[in-house]
Amino acid sequence: MSHTKADTADVEPVADAMRFLRGPLDCENLGLTLVEAPADWIGKEHDHAEDGEEEVYLLTEGEATITVDGETVALSPGEALRVSPEATRQLHTEVESTFVVAGAP
Repeated sequence: MSHTKADTADVEPVADAMRFLRGPLDCENLGLTLVEAPADWIGKEHDHAEDGEEEVYLLTEGEATITVDGETVALSPGEALRVSPEATRQLHTEVESTFVVAGAP
């Protein structure tokens, strides 16, 4: 099939905020995640050094920061941030915020 459709409402959230869409969309290389974070939410600190996946974080609503290798980067709606695979990153929200995260090797 040349396309796959998924409804984010049908995907169970992880950590009360993240809906991983790679599986439901049958993606072979691209990871896609919808993050609907409540106020004062802190994501898991992680990197992708082992799998070589770079990620782009696009903030669509709210305001948030991403700590990348110890540096805090503030994001406003419409801003995107690319993070290299080996960099450690962690999301933080002070208000309810929505992100779209795309990643691929």
